[in-house]
Amino acid sequence: MPADRAGSGDGDVREVAVAIIGGGQAGLAVGFYLRRAGLVPGEDFVILDAADQPGGAWPQMWDGLRLFSPSTYSSLPGWMMPPWDDASHGFPPRDHVVDYLTRYEQRYELAVERPRRVLSVERSTFDPHECEPLLVRTSHGDLTARVVVSATGTWTQPFWPAYPGAQSFAGRQLHASQYRRPEDFAGQRVVVVGGGNSAAQILAEVSTVTDAIWVTARPPRFLPDDVDGRVLFTTATRRVQAQHEGGDHPGVGGLGDIVMVPSVRDARKRGALEALPMFNRLDATGMVWADDTGRDSDVIIWCTGFRPALRHLSPLHLSTADGHPRTGGPAGTQATDEPRLHLVGYGDWTGAASATLIGAGRTARDTARVVLQQLDDGQRSEAISD
Repeated sequence: MPADRAGSGDGDVREVAVAIIGGGQAGLAVGFYLRRAGLVPGEDFVILDAADQPGGAWPQMWDGLRLFSPSTYSSLPGWMMPPWDDASHGFPPRDHVVDYLTRYEQRYELAVERPRRVLSVERSTFDPHECEPLLVRTSHGDLTARVVVSATGTWTQPFWPAYPGAQSFAGRQLHASQYRRPEDFAGQRVVVVGGGNSAAQILAEVSTVTDAIWVTARPPRFLPDDVDGRVLFTTATRRVQAQHEGGDHPGVGGLGDIVMVPSVRDARKRGALEALPMFNRLDATGMVWADDTGRDSDVIIWCTGFRPALRHLSPLHLSTADGHPRTGGPAGTQATDEPRLHLVGYGDWTGAASATLIGAGRTARDTARVVLQQLDDGQRSEAISD
């Protein structure tokens, strides 16, 4: 199904079968399966990435970030991530992941177009069940696609909680997405807010250069030392399967919240993992609790999570459930209000552990099968193997 271009003037609109928005792990995995089925990258389907370099969100993450699993359990489909063996016992660092994703898109010649930011996805007809393509407006020209896969992740949409007095705080406030290295905070009074993995890893680093404070909304829950991403992925999968069968499963939340990667275990040995309860407000100098006791600080690092980066889909006016666009279909990724649109890699609501490297592959496979069926190419759909 070759791609065409309508006309040859500056107002040309490129026509493709599938447009994948986002060149990170989820977008690459979908591209892999479409290519395996015989579609041609850059012609039959395109991957549009707003970043100016490969690796998705990984190049923007902090320098000392470690995966929760060994490389053999952190791979995209088709090619296993090369091993990483050092003092961290095989948990790959950020730069190793960036190199892997860079080489992955080169290996499979996925022809990612970057930097090309998608501004909006719009209907060319008001009936979502019509066969007319969707219009994708980008920073470098528009195109139409019979199917659109949104795989933009969450990193560009950090969540900042609203706390009384936050605007009066005279120190520095930053989100985990803006944190880079502990040396930037040496000698400063730092507060790390949040009870998840980002907070624990950042606290573990910062506490090596200064006397950092950890504040959480509830007591932090640490996973057993022998539990890593392999167990988490299996548990998340079982939870989704149980839900599909009408049952219940506590999922990852039943195990705990924080993976004990080597840096966090080291912080535990140093006694740096003691958390204080959440403060009630901020003032000019720092935190204030309900009993009016206070503590001065120079820096607050908000490790409070992210929201899906979906502003480009706003013209579609998708209905939501639990704060997310409603999805369903055979892969669980098809927008309920717009079947020509799939959402991949945003979290469990778009597939078990789909925001992880290994989880993205399974969701991408199932989504690619549905996409090929939508393109009336059932034979190619069946060609996608496990």
